Amino acid sequence: MPKPEAAAKEDWEAHLAREEARYRDGEARLRNGPDGDPDPTAEDSRQRQLTRLGNAAGGAGLSLLMLGRADEAAGWLERAAQRYRESFRDAPPESWGRPIGAMKALIIAGDWTQAEDAAGWTLEAGASGSDSPIGRYAAALALLVLDRPAEARRHADAIRTRDDFPNDVGAALAFLATQDVAGYEIAVESILDSFERRDEYLEDLPIADTVLVLQALAERRRMAAELSSPLLPRS
Repeated sequence: MPKPEAAAKEDWEAHLAREEARYRDGEARLRNGPDGDPDPTAEDSRQRQLTRLGNAAGGAGLSLLMLGRADEAAGWLERAAQRYRESFRDAPPESWGRPIGAMKALIIAGDWTQAEDAAGWTLEAGASGSDSPIGRYAAALALLVLDRPAEARRHADAIRTRDDFPNDVGAALAFLATQDVAGYEIAVESILDSFERRDEYLEDLPIADTVLVLQALAERRRMAAELSSPLLPRS
């Protein structure tokens, strides 16, 4: 019977193989249309397929990260960010999940130059003027990446008190903006706990990706929390 560590590795290798296969299938559909005929129909179909490619590339990157293969992970995460950005052009209004996905992928990859570029693009696209919680989340994240904490706090404070947004995520962003170490630690531990209690994950990958993003931002401010979880890569 395999040891738990070996079983976990086998699980993540299976996740990686699945995500890579999804990505290859998505690329073929993007080239040839969903039925294999050159198409393609339309911009809406293309932007949705690009988003699925972003999800699959991000999933492959996260799987590699959990396997301890950070350099390979970075390449897939950067690819995910590119696909999310490509998808945004023809996406419906208020599709702020795409720039959020791009920024998160680049932050986790540790590519701060490209993350700052994605943050600037997010703000140019109008995230700061959005009234939706997801738009304000995008704005807060972008402003923290660009080291504009006072502006980031305004958006974080707006979403942390809403009923339609995870309060602990908004709180963690606000505490990062104000460099409140104790407050941030409580908030990020709450977020990790919520991930650990989930039954379903994006792309079926049991990983606390939001915590990884927050911890990377916190590390830049020398205020990262000490966390340990099966849903986080080993240090």
